[in-house]
Amino acid sequence: MKMRLNLSLLLISTALSPVALANTSYPDGYYLEAEGLSGNALKDMLGVIAARGQKQLTYTQVWSALKDTNEDPNNPNNVILYYSGRSQSKDFTSSGNNDKNAWNREHLWPKSFGFKRKDQWGYTDIHHLQPTDAEINSIRSNKDFDFGGAPMKKSPLNKTDYDSFEPRDAVKGDTARSLFYMAVRYEGNNAKMPDLYLVDDTSSSSGQPKVGKLCTLLQWHNADPVDDWERNRHEKAVKWQGNRNPFIDNPSWVNDIYDSRCNG
Repeated sequence: MKMRLNLSLLLISTALSPVALANTSYPDGYYLEAEGLSGNALKDMLGVIAARGQKQLTYTQVWSALKDTNEDPNNPNNVILYYSGRSQSKDFTSSGNNDKNAWNREHLWPKSFGFKRKDQWGYTDIHHLQPTDAEINSIRSNKDFDFGGAPMKKSPLNKTDYDSFEPRDAVKGDTARSLFYMAVRYEGNNAKMPDLYLVDDTSSSSGQPKVGKLCTLLQWHNADPVDDWERNRHEKAVKWQGNRNPFIDNPSWVNDIYDSRCNG
């Protein structure tokens, strides 16, 4: 039986040395229109703000972007892989390489759930793309995120079962904020994208623009707050893509929008 737990996470410290912090300031008034809002009104306004300045990357450019955003601060020739936490050569990718230990481009919001074409902006949005071990990426596939499952042999801090995937504690909050961003940024009115939405179950299926599990993601967001690594990565992503993830800049907005759906 899948475990349904009240969250009490012991967050695992990463082996990374302190990263050099990027300038995390944004222009005065950047979020002015969102001040004082909550619920759906806040969600809608953040969607407008999150779209501003966004540049659509090519899928080839994503390789270069991830080599920058996820660079190992201890070794500039390597990237830190998202699920495993392993430091690996930037050049050991799955591009033209079938080695299961190579790294590839993981869509945290599976592209089969709403954007299968490369001309759709979510396909190359690096706010939810991460470098991952190819084998672990394949095992995660397009499963929803939730607690439970068996530890993975290759990377036992991650767990999986037939319908869900639980990432290691150190990236639980990062995962949640990426998905909250996607659900706010893409509401079906631009970027050749459908309205992406979060559900509180693990019943997602290919072609439907939904991902779960909402209330688990909310718990992960609250238990694993934004840290220096995530903040620094965000600033690098902004330089590549031009737009911001409002839930990294202002984490309290997640609860302002979603808390009533889980704790109402």
